[in-house]
Amino acid sequence: MNQLDAAELQRRAARIRCLFLDIDGVLTDCKLYLGPDGLELKAVDVKDGLGIKLAMKAGIEVAIISGRPSPAMRRRFESLGVRYLRLSTEDKLPAFEEIRTQLGLEADQCAAMGDDLPDLPLLQRCGLALTVADAHRSALAAAHWVSTRRGGDGAVREACDLLMDARGQSDAAGTVGAG
Repeated sequence: MNQLDAAELQRRAARIRCLFLDIDGVLTDCKLYLGPDGLELKAVDVKDGLGIKLAMKAGIEVAIISGRPSPAMRRRFESLGVRYLRLSTEDKLPAFEEIRTQLGLEADQCAAMGDDLPDLPLLQRCGLALTVADAHRSALAAAHWVSTRRGGDGAVREACDLLMDARGQSDAAGTVGAG
């Protein structure tokens, strides 16, 4: 594992201006429920949605990059106010660089949370690499920080809290609607 000591974690987390998130395995439990007509269903944790809203209110941009298409997930993140969505994007690094450049950020001002091999280029490129408790060993090895929660079970909220706490904004976000 590539975990940082508490002081370095705090320093890096305080610099973050954009949090890049994977969907499957990070914002979901990595399960797909398939209906006979091809309909796919995924479950998300409302706490993660609230964490995303609070982070954005605190001035941390949130971007979603996922290898899979999902109209339902697109609607979910649009309803939360996420402006940067790249779905059906298997090679995630170019999308990361495009969004980072568009926001005028350096790589060390970005955090990425992923859980498996497709996320490694982002985890290795950003200033703060985050992963979930049940991530693949490759993501665990690349991560600077590992949540105590599993993907789809509040891990993203935990990461958002980490970033807001480092900026001294854990309570500064004020009241927002449920996520």
